[in-house]
Amino acid sequence: MYAFVDRPVDSLCNGGRFLLWAMRGWVSAAERGGCPPQQLHSGFAVVNAAGELPDFHVAMALFAGDAVRTLLLAPIPCPKISEHEAILLGLWRDFALGDAANARATLALLAERDSACPIAKAMGAASERLAAAGFDMPALAGGATPYQES
Repeated sequence: MYAFVDRPVDSLCNGGRFLLWAMRGWVSAAERGGCPPQQLHSGFAVVNAAGELPDFHVAMALFAGDAVRTLLLAPIPCPKISEHEAILLGLWRDFALGDAANARATLALLAERDSACPIAKAMGAASERLAAAGFDMPALAGGATPYQES
């Protein structure tokens, strides 16, 4: 988490920026009463990650309904990573590193007991699908590699 909090969004790798956009977009769509998967589908499709959307949606929906406290995400254009976003990015990092035990321990603090396992399953599957779509998930895991245009 501390690798991400208060960092500029632009310092994240492509995968990190995409995940942050997707999380913020999901929350924004839900707050407006829209269907988050429908709102996010074109963005996921553009990066060849449409197959990840269902697992991502399940994880976010479970967080929205079963978090022990409301997780607050910044609006999409916010240039800094908020505390709760940093926690979620840390979870994605743990799944990218294959550190499910650490992720599950964190989830146990964030979500109702019955939801931690389904959230972990959805996040793990989504992380694998992002990697398969070409996202450099280890770069997200490092958390300190600034994005550079090639």
